[in-house]
Amino acid sequence: MRSEAEERADFSQIRYAQCWEDADILLEALDIQSGDTCLSIASAGDNALAMLSRAPGRLIALDLSPAQLACLELRAAAYRELDHPELLVLLGSSGDPADCSADRLKRADLYRRCAPLLTGQARSFWDANSAAISAGIGGAGKFERYFCRFRERIVPLIHPRHVVANLLAGGASDHRHAFYEERWNTWRWRLLFQIFFSRFVMGRLGRDPAFFRYVQGSVADRILARTKHALTVLDPAENPYLQWILLGRHSTALPYALRPENFEAIRANLDRLELRCQPVEAFLEQEGRGSIDRANLSDIFEYMSEENCARLLEQLADAGRAGGRLAYWNMLAPRCRPESLAHRLGPLSDLAARLHLEDKAFFYSAFIVEEILD
Repeated sequence: MRSEAEERADFSQIRYAQCWEDADILLEALDIQSGDTCLSIASAGDNALAMLSRAPGRLIALDLSPAQLACLELRAAAYRELDHPELLVLLGSSGDPADCSADRLKRADLYRRCAPLLTGQARSFWDANSAAISAGIGGAGKFERYFCRFRERIVPLIHPRHVVANLLAGGASDHRHAFYEERWNTWRWRLLFQIFFSRFVMGRLGRDPAFFRYVQGSVADRILARTKHALTVLDPAENPYLQWILLGRHSTALPYALRPENFEAIRANLDRLELRCQPVEAFLEQEGRGSIDRANLSDIFEYMSEENCARLLEQLADAGRAGGRLAYWNMLAPRCRPESLAHRLGPLSDLAARLHLEDKAFFYSAFIVEEILD
């Protein structure tokens, strides 16, 4: 069975070289128990690997894109072969982008150590993308290049480096709010943000235009409101996603899968990871009823009509075990279980709302958590 997204978008390139969804809230939402069978959209692999830290019995990571699966495969090889600081270098998470010649040489060597652990398809993909290796694989996606343009071309027109550094230093809540209103929230910030994060620019430089098919209203207005939340209510010093957007690396914070305290738990459970290049719909048809305990669905419903969303949620309810959970994000198109499935899926609305307020990957308009009822 083909998915709607598969029919409308090009999946031949790396769209996301990182998972731009907060694994901290994902793991709390799913509440994975040891031995659970879990499903995850692969994307770049960070959140599937984060789920491994909870010791599921089986974790199936699937994607429509061989390029995205190659990202996950190389990460898994890196967890097996490298130590934690070397993993950060390979990804481009650590180091100074302004003086990176030594890191570029080191990354080529780190890749050579990981390459024998890759399948032939993944190795061929990365061998043909040596520039992405040397620059750090965490910056190799279309979405990351979009943020790179914002960082290098737009932000300097708005604020000098010392103001960006002051923002990222964070601080107490009252300081963050005052700094935002007095120093950050200028007319240049609002104007250039509205242009760069418009539907037109984002569709051509960041995401595929097909992904805006079901979006109504102003894209930039909604993202700007969520960005204010991230810069004031949340602490920028604890936000790895914001740091990458503004610095091109991580400084004082790391995503869950890259934190040193989680490294060994992920490495210990890599044998439980299965990679599949297929639509979720096709996988669920194969697995049959009562086979899935937890599912990380990323923001896949963003790209679907309400009818196709309801159809897939029914499949997930069929494949899920009672008491299991689904978690997914809405960015711009509102999606959740329809009333026709009220007897199959129950929204955990209070939990989801609380976690959404804590979401460090701040541009999503909603976080949805639903429990499988039967």
